[in-house]
Amino acid sequence: MDYGVQWDGFAAMERDVRAMVADPRWPLTPTRTRADAISRRALATQDGVCWLFGAYARWYRLDPDGQWHLSAPPASLPVRASTRPVTVPIPYWVVPTGPDFSVDRGSTQAFVGPDVPNEVTERVRDLIITHRGLRREEFPLTGGPFRQVFADEVASTVAAVWGTVMWCAYAPAFDGNEVMLSMFGEFLARPLPGDEFVRWLPPVGLADLVELYAERCRSGFPDAGLRLAALMARTAKVLRADARFRPRASALIAMIEQVLNQPWLDHTALQSGAVAHSWLLRCPPNLAPAALSEVSPGDHFRHVFYDLVEALAYTADSGADPRAVAASLLAADVASVTTDAVTYLYPWMDDGIRQAMYVTLAEPGHPLRGCWPVDGRLPEGLTPPDRSTAAAFLGAAYATGLAWCELAGATPPPTGFPVSAAVGQCLVHNRDDLPLEPTTTPRKRVTETTSDWLYST
Repeated sequence: MDYGVQWDGFAAMERDVRAMVADPRWPLTPTRTRADAISRRALATQDGVCWLFGAYARWYRLDPDGQWHLSAPPASLPVRASTRPVTVPIPYWVVPTGPDFSVDRGSTQAFVGPDVPNEVTERVRDLIITHRGLRREEFPLTGGPFRQVFADEVASTVAAVWGTVMWCAYAPAFDGNEVMLSMFGEFLARPLPGDEFVRWLPPVGLADLVELYAERCRSGFPDAGLRLAALMARTAKVLRADARFRPRASALIAMIEQVLNQPWLDHTALQSGAVAHSWLLRCPPNLAPAALSEVSPGDHFRHVFYDLVEALAYTADSGADPRAVAASLLAADVASVTTDAVTYLYPWMDDGIRQAMYVTLAEPGHPLRGCWPVDGRLPEGLTPPDRSTAAAFLGAAYATGLAWCELAGATPPPTGFPVSAAVGQCLVHNRDDLPLEPTTTPRKRVTETTSDWLYST
């Protein structure tokens, strides 16, 4: 059947599946019936590859070995126009449940270029001011990663706010002048990792954040523990106004509010040391994907790499394949840290991405090597067309870097991954804290706390 060059099989099938899953009867339909309906809505491209729009409102690709992989679809219009519907057997895990289609993905933008809104930073500042003076004897920092970040006299209330900000961030790469960071300057034990422009911060795990609350409860001070949990929830409610924080902030609020309403919920988990796991079990299905990194680092890697391919959609305008470009850029970052990581990454990639990454690493003269940064800058053909696109590219690239390091047991470079750092150069002169024109009078800083501490050694 000839669908014509104007027909986009991927877009048409996605609309069809979304309409079907949006029916209120869908979640009540037997699993076998739902699986059958989805299996009859697969697509085959001219090269024989099968694609399916399924769970979490994302696309999946069928490998030759029969395995389905989460994978961003091709961007080429001729490829998308030459598809045909097929029926294929599918596993139940790719079948939409209903709530998974209402997932809020927020924004993949990093905190470089667009600042955190002033109303958010000022409300976070209010929380710090209110809780910074609480007695350290009642809210001690007894250990864990926060003990390495903050000075000896800092109370765990400050760490609770900081930890919430970091856990909720999609990609914790911040402008060095970002007010959200500078307000913590007086509490830190040492400068944050990064360079003179971007602070490349390590991720905060939910277990580390939860431990602030759990330690107080185990030590016989449950009221202090609940107060810390409430502070985390209040911080998350403030952060929710920024799309870069919103998905994880919403998930954290949902997990914490049940504890605040029923303080006895964690009594058993406190004895077994499984409090973070207990919190994750209470996360609603439509918010659970935001905490996927806590449950399955491999699946989390797949999703953020999917985000990276989507962030590179603009490269299709020049005839490039965003999937292949993303694979090449991933190879650039891996090559700069440890190529041993591929052993852990390949099983989580579809065959197309895996092959593209392999040839890029194995063949120095391969054309995909042309996507790699040179002298700390992106090739001209990969330069994002605007600030929003650059910020989304930077965020997705950094989130992908952190995800594959977690999966492979590698340590993220303190000065950033080569690709993220190169994208950051595209934003050097396009930041909110710089004048738009040379003749413009610089606007007044919203805080009296300077950021000089960020650059001290």
